[in-house]
Amino acid sequence: MSQVTIPAGAVELAGELILPPSATGVVLFAHGSGSSRFSPRNTYVAEVLQQRGIGTLLFDLLTREEDQTYETRFDIALLTTRLVAATAWLQSNPKTKNLSIGYFGASTGAAAALQAAAKMENKISAVVSRGGRPDLAGAVALRQVTAPTLLIVGGADYGVIELNQQADALLNCEKKLTLIPGATHLFEEPGTLQQAARSAADWFVQHL
Repeated sequence: MSQVTIPAGAVELAGELILPPSATGVVLFAHGSGSSRFSPRNTYVAEVLQQRGIGTLLFDLLTREEDQTYETRFDIALLTTRLVAATAWLQSNPKTKNLSIGYFGASTGAAAALQAAAKMENKISAVVSRGGRPDLAGAVALRQVTAPTLLIVGGADYGVIELNQQADALLNCEKKLTLIPGATHLFEEPGTLQQAARSAADWFVQHL
């Protein structure tokens, strides 16, 4: 594991990059509002991906000061800019520049992942949203996404299921909407996060 610092405009973002031997791809994690690179759920998913031979980059989308402000946490355009900056950093890093790139977004991070994927077009090989708010990416961005996209939603996450179905209808790329039975928004029910992580890993292995 290497602790990394990612330049993003006027700020620097802390992260950790883990590359398994002979990794063919690397996944950037975009966490939800009020979370960080230490999110236990994202850390778990990252470990599952590493076991499948996929590299992971967990990093903070916001500085500590920015994260104190409620509006900043929901500034999807800002989060997207940070994700694009981290992608550019990976593309210029000698260790990762030849790897295919995927995005894993949770909650508001999923909207940033989809907006960034729309901007980066064919440079992004796959996107996975877990309990995400892809609707916050906006209809224009959703229609422009070309990367194969998997939307994972808790089967008991009422309200968010419908928002994901609406977003799914707008996507023109290869796509799949997976409901995890019995799971609520944070996938806290026994076994549900494991199911979500397996689905995400299968998708990334297929497309990276």
